[in-house]
Amino acid sequence: MNDREKIEKAADRIRDELMLTLQEIDRRREKALDVKTLVRQGVADHSEQIKAAGGVLLVLAAAGVSYSIWRARTRPARLRAMRWEGVKRAWSHPERLARNAPARPLGQELGKKLVLIFASSLATALARRSMSTLVPVGSQQAQSAQ
Repeated sequence: MNDREKIEKAADRIRDELMLTLQEIDRRREKALDVKTLVRQGVADHSEQIKAAGGVLLVLAAAGVSYSIWRARTRPARLRAMRWEGVKRAWSHPERLARNAPARPLGQELGKKLVLIFASSLATALARRSMSTLVPVGSQQAQSAQ
């Protein structure tokens, strides 16, 4: 055997080992991303945690339903109380009726306007870019000439 044949055999052996390694990595990737297998293993390995999480979810759901029932039953009383508070405020301060909301600080107003300007310019740029990709260049030039 000359040097070239030895190098070719070594390269073939390394190539075969690399292919086996890649096949094993691919097999492990498929196993790691297989949802059914993960769920089966997870249920078997973590049954106590799953039961605890389910119990917590049931308690939270029951608390939410109870709270919404309580809010629905006490709504008329809360509305009466809010209306009386409104009448008291109107009686105490009649000059404040039907007024605009108090002005916000200058920095807050400027920040809001800057965000709106940025958002509108971004939307405009995106619309222009999408239109340029949808409409071919030749038809844009033909339309602008008319």
